[in-house]
Amino acid sequence: MMKHVNKKPGKQEPRWQTKISGGNFVDKFHAYRNLHAHALFSSLGRLVASRFSSAMTIVVLAIAISLASGFYILVANLQQLAGNLEASNQISLFLKDDISEARANKFAGVIRQNPDIQDVKLITKEQALAEFQSYSGFGEAVKALEKNPLPIVIQVLPKNSFENEQALEVLLDDFKRSAEVDFAQMDMQWVKRLQSIMEVARRGVILLSLLLGAGVLFITANTIRLELHNRRDEVVIAKLVGATNGFIHRPFLYSGFWIGFFSGVAAWFIVTIIMLILKQPIEKLSGLYDDAFHVLFFGFTETLALLFISSVLGVVGSWIVLHFQLRQLKPE
Repeated sequence: MMKHVNKKPGKQEPRWQTKISGGNFVDKFHAYRNLHAHALFSSLGRLVASRFSSAMTIVVLAIAISLASGFYILVANLQQLAGNLEASNQISLFLKDDISEARANKFAGVIRQNPDIQDVKLITKEQALAEFQSYSGFGEAVKALEKNPLPIVIQVLPKNSFENEQALEVLLDDFKRSAEVDFAQMDMQWVKRLQSIMEVARRGVILLSLLLGAGVLFITANTIRLELHNRRDEVVIAKLVGATNGFIHRPFLYSGFWIGFFSGVAAWFIVTIIMLILKQPIEKLSGLYDDAFHVLFFGFTETLALLFISSVLGVVGSWIVLHFQLRQLKPE
């Protein structure tokens, strides 16, 4: 006669029960993944089905995004040009007549040790005279002079000369107080003007980006609102059978993602085409200045940032309208 053994509580669960629990988790993960994949590609299919209206929305958004991103690229090119013009804002130190070349070299070496200095160039009296003869047009008159009247000049290029105007003035005052320096010169007005222009441009990029970003949000929200209105019966039925808000939100959020993503791609092409059109005259102008600057395009990181921001704006705009519209949409 077989005896039935009752298992006491607290014993280890059978292996098959553990496997089923793990299997349930994996099944849930696969189901969750499949739902998102279905919503992702079904929303893309809906955009393709309504090609004309989708294309119109994407073009409008692409123009708005390209305005902001194009202004950003323009400022980036101006900053490159400003960086190359920085050498023209160097400080010129005219040394006293009694300063020998050896002492001038020693003084230039001391200046090079300053961490705020990017470059130091010493121009001897002979070099200054030769340069004056070449460019002044008074070569024959200079040869008649018995003594070289030109002083030794040290050209100093500060670091980040467009970022800290006060530090530049302090540096210039320090040079003026040096025993070796007879006269120190720098066009501070040019630096101030260029600093003001670049600051206005930077703030303009920020303000324009915020304004156009808000426009992208509203346009995307209105597009999703119209789609939600067209699919109202479908949403009501889904709510009647117990669908959660997350389930209802999902395809609309992916529609906003696709709209934002394709708008970012179109904006990238618009800005790139514009820069290609402008490249030849800009490169020609650069050649007149010894190839001092070249046209900058979107880099890899900037391209990813553009697509990411445009996609996020599309999703956020969709979520905003869904958050308020679904509250008002109740089954009767």
